[in-house]
Amino acid sequence: MGDAKPCPCRRGEPFDACCGPILTGERAAPTAETLMRSRYTAYVVGDTGYLLRSWHPDTRPKGLELDPDQRWLFLEIVRTERGGPFDDNGTVEFVAHYRLDGSRDSMHEVSTFVRVDGAWVYLDGVFAA
Repeated sequence: MGDAKPCPCRRGEPFDACCGPILTGERAAPTAETLMRSRYTAYVVGDTGYLLRSWHPDTRPKGLELDPDQRWLFLEIVRTERGGPFDDNGTVEFVAHYRLDGSRDSMHEVSTFVRVDGAWVYLDGVFAA
């Protein structure tokens, strides 16, 4: 992605000023919501390495394959609880919209994030109805 393109996370900033530096490891996510947005962006750009690195070691899968036909369209943050710069844990409820096999659908999840060695990581999530 180029610096002029808006970041897929929809914060309104260019990719290179928003999630780009987090995906490359140049900057850490300061909040659970920021980490969640960067993980969504990683799905959009197909960065499985970042997804695995930002996953808690106790719940992280050994590998991850993304469906190349799935196109992530946009992200909605429904709510956040805790997960700020001074918290150890937090939750983010979100809806991620996508297109697959010519149909639009969405994934609604409540994700749990914790800090490991000071860095935010994704622990697990529960799909919401």
